[in-house]
Amino acid sequence: MNRDADRLFQSGKGDQAAALIEKAQPLVKRLLDVPHPTLGASEAASDLDDLYGRMLLSNRHYGWARLLFQKNLSRWKHYQPSTPETERRVKLAADEIEECDRHILQ
Repeated sequence: MNRDADRLFQSGKGDQAAALIEKAQPLVKRLLDVPHPTLGASEAASDLDDLYGRMLLSNRHYGWARLLFQKNLSRWKHYQPSTPETERRVKLAADEIEECDRHILQ
């Protein structure tokens, strides 16, 4: 669902991508409700939050986008064990938050 929604968003079909994201939310909740979600579950949830955040950013909903990027930053900053992939995701989320902040201050 993440890949399909991302493809739709990249091709300018934001409404269809948003519908897929909405459809995926209950699945993400189920994945993350366990006490210690697997890396794959955390990545899937993170990818969905990142895509939705990018969509909100493109629609100038900077505060809402920042909230999703902040959730990802927190998720990966505290994920154990830390790996090059989790560190990459921390940096990506921090960069996206910085971009939101630049737009908010304008």
